[in-house]
Amino acid sequence: MTLPPSAPDWDARYDRADYLFGTEPNAFLKRETPQLDKCGEVLCVADGEGRNSVWLAKQGLRVHAVDASAVALDKAGALATREGVADAIRFEQVDLTRWRWPHERYHSVVAIFIQFAGPAARADMFSGMKEALVPGGLLLLQGYRPEQIDYATGGPGAIENLYDESMLRSAFDDFEICKLVSYDAQISEGDGHNGMSALIDLIARKPVL
Repeated sequence: MTLPPSAPDWDARYDRADYLFGTEPNAFLKRETPQLDKCGEVLCVADGEGRNSVWLAKQGLRVHAVDASAVALDKAGALATREGVADAIRFEQVDLTRWRWPHERYHSVVAIFIQFAGPAARADMFSGMKEALVPGGLLLLQGYRPEQIDYATGGPGAIENLYDESMLRSAFDDFEICKLVSYDAQISEGDGHNGMSALIDLIARKPVL
């Protein structure tokens, strides 16, 4: 079983003067942000140095950003302050493999490149994200497909951590799949994600019972 990196591992990766994944928002998130409900809070899962939570806050959304790395969260807080949105983001250090996910709290959950976890931990995290959404809430998730191993332009080296359409469709078969697409694209997200990449996007809505 592939174990997720520990907080000290992530602290070491983020302990640098610049931002590992840059300070600009993920392109998929930027495209899809207009779909998010500004009336409720957004949960940003494994948000790292804050590029995505800060973007969302600048669009007028209230954000709860969680990550395992204290170093990343310090940098995220500094970015939020520089961009004038510190009051709109609640940063919290959590171990997502042990976190007790809130029940039906968030109108949106954003999970961008959270592929540090193997299949067992991933299943628990997906279950937690479902639990955290209010009925009718929206999940935005982007990751790498197995073809990313050949590109080697970012992401995990463990193929079992990557996504394909069949796996995501099965994992979220109790949600309405609004969008599920696979494609290759050039991305530039700091040194961490840079170059042609094998991507997959999922937008899914929690049913209203």
